[in-house]
Amino acid sequence: MPSKPKTNRKEKKKEQNEEPTGDVWILRLYVAGQTQNSLIAFENLKKICEDHVESKYSIEVIDLIKQPQLAKDHQIIAVPTLIRKLPVPVKKIIGNLSNTEKVLVGLDLLKVT
Repeated sequence: MPSKPKTNRKEKKKEQNEEPTGDVWILRLYVAGQTQNSLIAFENLKKICEDHVESKYSIEVIDLIKQPQLAKDHQIIAVPTLIRKLPVPVKKIIGNLSNTEKVLVGLDLLKVT
């Protein structure tokens, strides 16, 4: 009698519209100094990661005042800008990340229904 194919944990998680565990998230937040908007974006990003990213993540804050050449190199046209380097595909979100639902959709943590 053939056995039923097993669904691994990652596939079950995807079926529940969540990112699979075990992935490493690399997030870069581009800011221009310690402005109010930059600080809000960082706090919002930390909260979103703590609440919704079930796997390991790292947040790198890049100050374009200190490293202006990175704006051109990384195609940053506005700040704050969040770039999700991993997991692929790369995602880019501009703003202070205060609209949690839009950020979750933009990071593929929430599917649009």
